[in-house]
Formats: sequence, structure tokens, C-alpha cells
Amino acid sequence: MTFRQFAYNNVLRNKRTYAAYFLSSSFSVMIFFVCALFLFHPDLQKEVMYRSAVLVLWAAEVIMYIFVFFFVIYSVGSFLRSRKREFGILLLHGMTEQQLRNLVFLENMLIGAGSLVSGIGGGLLLAKLFLLAGSNLLGVPQLAFHVSWPGLLLTLGAFSLLFLLISFCTTMLLGSHRLIELFQAEVKPARPPQASLALSLLAAGLLGASYLLAVTATASNVLIRMLPVTAMTIAGTYFFYTQLSVFLIQWVKRHLAYYWKKTNLVTVSSLAYRMKENARMFFLVTIISTITFCAVGAFASVNRLADQFEQDYLVEIAYVSKGDSEAADEYLEAIRAELASNGIAYRTLSLPILLAEVASSRPATTSERLPLISFADYKRLLAAAGIAVSENPPDEGEALLLLDSEREKPLLMQRKPVTYSFAGAPELLVREIGVTQHVALPENLTLDAGDDRGGSFSGLVVNDALLERLMAALAEENGGMPVDRFTGFYVDPPELTRGLAAELTDNGRVTYESGRPYAMTVSGTLAEVQRTTYRALLFFALLVGTVFFIAAGSFLYFRLYSDLAYDRRQYGALAKLGLTEKELTKIVTRQVGLLFFVPIALAIVHSLIAFKAMQSLFNFSVAWQTVLILASFLLVQVVYFFFIRARYLRNVKKAIR
Repeated sequence: MTFRQFAYNNVLRNKRTYAAYFLSSSFSVMIFFVCALFLFHPDLQKEVMYRSAVLVLWAAEVIMYIFVFFFVIYSVGSFLRSRKREFGILLLHGMTEQQLRNLVFLENMLIGAGSLVSGIGGGLLLAKLFLLAGSNLLGVPQLAFHVSWPGLLLTLGAFSLLFLLISFCTTMLLGSHRLIELFQAEVKPARPPQASLALSLLAAGLLGASYLLAVTATASNVLIRMLPVTAMTIAGTYFFYTQLSVFLIQWVKRHLAYYWKKTNLVTVSSLAYRMKENARMFFLVTIISTITFCAVGAFASVNRLADQFEQDYLVEIAYVSKGDSEAADEYLEAIRAELASNGIAYRTLSLPILLAEVASSRPATTSERLPLISFADYKRLLAAAGIAVSENPPDEGEALLLLDSEREKPLLMQRKPVTYSFAGAPELLVREIGVTQHVALPENLTLDAGDDRGGSFSGLVVNDALLERLMAALAEENGGMPVDRFTGFYVDPPELTRGLAAELTDNGRVTYESGRPYAMTVSGTLAEVQRTTYRALLFFALLVGTVFFIAAGSFLYFRLYSDLAYDRRQYGALAKLGLTEKELTKIVTRQVGLLFFVPIALAIVHSLIAFKAMQSLFNFSVAWQTVLILASFLLVQVVYFFFIRARYLRNVKKAIR
């Protein structure tokens, strides 16, 4: 038998231990390859949304690749620690340290090559199914089966490099080669696990404080709290497993009426050791699962923003010319000509947007100029879109914030009112009293007003008489104020405008701050881009989230089977003392159940708290998406639990028969 055959046989002998790791790696390669198929698909590149989808695709590839690197290196390190006795036997029989390193290198390369071939093979077999599902979810015409060489080479090159690097790294993770330490690695007497009261209280305090900060977050401070809350939750989770869980188990053991009841003695006594030994694994599974739940849930909720699109874009083609732009008439004629050439009927509305220079504001703001429109023009904008106005006009000295998007409403509703005075007429004070009920002008068509923390808006809607007085005062003082002109093209249905004015816009939009002499939005194109972008985010979040979730499951599988030899000895000894198969099944079910569901349960709690905080950013409920996502992952975990439990019980029962 050659050295390579020996390495190959070693992998086969440990196939039960390596099974979940191999399948997780293969699945990761397959999903990476599927994303590459979408990335380089020629039919998708022709779609309007490709420019935004390609960013999502590359982000998914990079995130997955980085995660797989750390997942594989952690898994391999765990495997090496579980095989120390085997390495000791090999060294005892004359294997040199260099040969041992070569053996580990070859084994990892064999598993990596197998994962690469299996992953790409699985991707090719299921490519048509993924392309069909992706086409339906993205809302694009069905993508034909196409395997691009760049996608195939990217997958081969990226994962060949990854497995090669990790194979080199694992030779450095072998640690001590002293025979006595290698042979005693699996039989060292475990010291009774101890928990620090201070660290246990710290764990409870960190988790409690992070939950409190998250559930009390508002739209204005949720982003500020996000980083400290995340850090506190991660630290609290780590100390929960290493300290608080052991402390709670010790507390249970002091209640003898429960502890000595039937099989509880066996279950609870070994539970403290398992929690302490598996703390890092539980921590990783909890954090990975939380990230998965939150990412998929967040993108599922973001898709609800597409439902608000019609409210954000009441005008199908909106054009704002800056000041006295000489090219304004030329661009407007080009828009009219394109509408006419496509046989699209439309209505138009034109009105001025005044740019007032802010002399002072209380509380102070960063706005130097503010767009102003009269309440009469606000009503005209809504009437052109077929919306009846139910709002009362502001009095003199009052103004409404001109809402630029429904998603900004939660922030603007919490905004502290500001009072302005304007250059040329400092005696005329204008105070914010609320927010308009409708988005009369789409976002990015006017000067930026507001900020990310307090919410952005398109300008102020002021009393008609006040605007006239302000214009008159400025005309006497400065010869007038700068004026932009809005022109709206109203089309029914809005989908007819998809792809129009492509030469004038970038994917349906030109922002006011772009440096061009105009700002513009085309709702048909923007609706297509937004819809497909949000769906792409959800689709690829599901793929990446599935990789994360399966990886978390493989951690649990490996941890369980790494203790199999010890458990078989333990239950064999208990069987000689009278342990029945029914009692064994009860004990194993409890222990495996805790192993599988404690990390998932804590991840679900973390996710529910995160969704509660996220709710403050949205003007709609995310409860349905939250329940659906968490229930789906929990159902998969339950199925996985019963499958592993049956296999594990079958192996353990061999020890008592």
C-alpha cells in the first residue's frame, strides 16, 4: 500500500466523522457555482436590473467565500484534535513528523478535491432548477441553461486555492507530538466544570441590556445603537455558554428532588461537562444562525418596500431643470418625442420650486438652502396624480415637510420641529408643524434637505400668502430668488415608461446632486430595477443563508459523533447496572435535543429582538415575515434532529446489546 493509498483509506475510515463537513463543503461549492452561473449568464446581462444585481451577486460570492474559509479551517482544526490518539499510534509505529504532516495535507486535499468535484457536479445537475427558480423570483424571462467558462473557472480557481491554503495551514495546527499527550488526549480526567458568579451575572447583564436597548430603539437612534447592541449580544452569548449555563446547571443539581428523579441524574450530570466542552461550538452555531435568520428576514421584509413604490412615485416621468438651464427645453422635447414615438398618451404639469437661502434655524441645521412650494402647488401635484387632498393648509409662519419617500416617515415623525428665517426677509419666521401625507415629488429631485439621523425630505410646503410675501421681499432686496422648474409627465399605466429616456438617465434616475443641469426619475424603469434588486437580495440571501445554516448543522453533527466512543462506553456501563433501552432513548433524546435546540432557541430570541428593533425603521409590520422565516428554519432543524437522533441511537444501542 502506497502512502497516497494510506491517506485515501484514512479518509474512508473516518467517513462518518467527515460526512457532514464534506457535504457542507460540497454544498458551499455548489451554491458558489450557481451564483457564478447567474453572474456570467448572457441573458441576465441584457436585463435592466443587471447593473444592480451584479453587485448583489459579487457580494454574495465574497461573503460565502470568506465564511467557507473560516468554516473549513475551524472544522479541520476540530477534526485534528479528535484524532490525536490515532496520530500517537502512527508516530509510535515509526511515522516521522514530516510524514504525518504530509498525511494530513493529502487527506485535506482529497476531501477538498472531492468537495469541489461534487459541488460543481451538483451545480451542473441542478443548474436548470436554480435558473428556473431564480428567473421566477427575479421576475425576468426564463433563463436558458448556460454554463459560462468564466463562472466555472472562477469556482475551480477560488476553491482550489482555498483548499490548498487550508491544507498548508492544517499542518501547522497539529500541535504537540509528545506521545504521552497524544495518547491521553481522549482519556484525560475532566475536571468538574466551574462557573464564575461574576461572569454569569455579566452574561445576564449584557444580554438583558442589549435586549432592552434593542426593543426601546426608535427610528432616530436604532442605527446608533446597532453596533454596541451587537457587541454586547455577542459577548453575552459567549459568557452565557461558558459561565451562565454551567452556573444554572449547578443550581439545578442542588435541587435533589429533581436531580435524583429517575434518569435526570445521568442527563444533568453530563450536561454541565457538555456545555463547558462545547461552549465555543454552541457560541458559533448561535451567532451563525442569528446572522442567517436576520439576513433572510431583513431581505424578506425589505421586499415589502416594493409595495410602497406607487406611493413614492405618483408621477411617471419627473423632470426638474436647475435654474435657467438652456438645455431644459431640448431635453423636455426629447422626452415628448420619445413618448409620442411609442404611442404613449400622457398629461403634463409644470410648476416652480423656489430655493430660499436659510439665514438661521433653531435648532441649528446643516441646510443652507431649502426648496419651497406653495400649498396650492402641492394640491395641483396630487390632483394630477388623481389623489384628493384632505390636509389642512399651513397657516402663515407654518410649513409642512415635503415627504420624499414613505420609508422616511417614521424618522420625520420623530423629528424635532425647526424654525427658519430666510436671507432677505429675516422677519418672516417659518416653523415646521408636521409632514405631508403624500409624496408629491419623488426623492432626489430637489436639493438635499434633512439628514440620515432625523430623516430626509424634499423641501417645505408653505402657506400661499407667505410664499408670495417672501418672494416680494426677496425681489426688492436681491432681485428675486433662484427658481427650479418641475415638469411631470403622467402616464397610465406606469409600466409603459419602462426603459424610456435611457440616454438621459442612469437606470431611470438622475439625482439633483449629480452635477447635471437637471434631475429626473422614470418610474417604470425604477420600479423594475427596485423590484428585481430586492428579489435578488432575497434570493441570494436565501442561498447564502442556507450555506450558513448547513454549516451550523455540520458543527452539531461533528460534535455529537466526536463523543460517540465515550458515550458508547458510558451507556454500556450503565446498561450493566440495569439501564433499559427505553431509558437510554429518553436520555439520548434529551441530550441530543439540548445540543440541537439550545443554540437555535437562543438564536431565535436574538433574531426576534433584532426584528423588533428593525420594525422601527419601517412604516409597515414585519411580523409575518419574521414568523415565516423563523418557523421555516425551526422546521428544518426539527427534521434534522429526528434524522440524527435515529442514527445516533442506533449506534449507541450497539453498546448495550
